[in-house]
Amino acid sequence: MRLRAYIVRRLFMLPVIMFGVSLIIFAIMQCFTPAQRAVAYVQSREEMLNINEIIKRYHLDEPPIIQYLYWINSILHGNLGYSISANMPVSQALMTYFPATLELVFLAIPLTLILGITFGILAAVYRDSLIDHIVRFFSISAWSLPTFWSAIVLLAFFYGVLGMFPPGRLSPQIFLSLSISGFKKYTGMYIIDGILNGRLDVSLDALNHVILPSLNLAILSSALPMRIMRSSMLEVLGKEYITAARAKGLSKWMVIWKHAVKNAFIPMITVAGIMIANLITGVVITETVFDYPGLGRFAAGAATSLDMAGILGFALFASTVYAVMNLIVDILYALIDPRIKY
Repeated sequence: MRLRAYIVRRLFMLPVIMFGVSLIIFAIMQCFTPAQRAVAYVQSREEMLNINEIIKRYHLDEPPIIQYLYWINSILHGNLGYSISANMPVSQALMTYFPATLELVFLAIPLTLILGITFGILAAVYRDSLIDHIVRFFSISAWSLPTFWSAIVLLAFFYGVLGMFPPGRLSPQIFLSLSISGFKKYTGMYIIDGILNGRLDVSLDALNHVILPSLNLAILSSALPMRIMRSSMLEVLGKEYITAARAKGLSKWMVIWKHAVKNAFIPMITVAGIMIANLITGVVITETVFDYPGLGRFAAGAATSLDMAGILGFALFASTVYAVMNLIVDILYALIDPRIKY
């Protein structure tokens, strides 16, 4: 019952957090002129020619509280403005580019967690050994590497030298065949939609294109969970209950997997939640280098084109992702550690 009450309280906090985020974004918007703010309400290219009408319709020349109410009402009705960089409404642009990023992240997250958790545990268990030194050297190096540098190196070696894992999202001939064959987009993710359409060639081609950017993200992102898992495991392995479990005659790996890993994993939940949110909203450089048409490249294009509606739409989307991931982390905390709900 206490767990249910805790979850309900956290759910009620989500609208409050989003309200605070909307106030911050709205306050930043006040730095611009009414004509510049009006772009966030435009829904088509034709309306761009009637900015004065938009200003009057949404009361952008009235007190901020009136403007805020009209802005929130517009957002709740799905109107995030018109993106001049994507040449479509922002809401449509987010729905168009998000599946590509999701497909990329779905492959990168398991790779990141497997690398980070596995090598973090091994480094802690074999502390000060060769494997520990290698893991620490790798984590520090990976954390320090610029994202664009590692992406260029991977692209130059695998695609430039070996001719494997080309950039982009699909090969030109595969992309052309989709419009001819009446390919249906169920999820927007070509790996899944290829299977649902009975087109394994599309799925394999999409997988071939997504492997390299996912690997780049996994290599760099695994550095943080690797260090966190190592530190957390070292702390847990020094606890008295671990010593007691060993004194009972339990095998080394039984003690590690049954008693140590579960308790050491709690800090990893926070790291994993933030990391997933970062991957969903912050893959700008990776998507740009690999010419991958996801949310990151859309955000970069909006920023370089001074596309205010696109930037605001992406900011709202990113803040929502972080708020939801924090909520999920809090609930997982309560499920794993019973002390949280008290």
